[in-house]
Amino acid sequence: MRLLGNIVWFLFGGFVSGLMWLISGLLWCFTLIGIPYGRQCFKFASLSFFPFGKEVVYGGGAISTLANIIWLVFFGVWMSLYNLLIGLLWCCTVVGIPFGRQFFKIAKLSLTPFGARITSGER
Repeated sequence: MRLLGNIVWFLFGGFVSGLMWLISGLLWCFTLIGIPYGRQCFKFASLSFFPFGKEVVYGGGAISTLANIIWLVFFGVWMSLYNLLIGLLWCCTVVGIPFGRQFFKIAKLSLTPFGARITSGER
């Protein structure tokens, strides 16, 4: 089911969502100070391309909080709003609810990516 979900996801929104993370990462990597931000973006692009079967675990400390504030000002709000809007559109149908939930997961990640890590969803 994960494979099918990831294929449909990629075709109907995941490509654009992952592309946003890649573009953000490239923009951040233009400066030395932005390289940690860019690396984080590249890490989450893979989640955004294929999110089914993966979970995000949040943690971190003061450094992560400071980095998240800087991120929020430059990219976080816009990326989160995009993912939230697309997630709401997917949730208009019963079949789209699992896809909407994945967009909501990525919207939350778009607000505070530092201190978060991706794990497999298996328990």
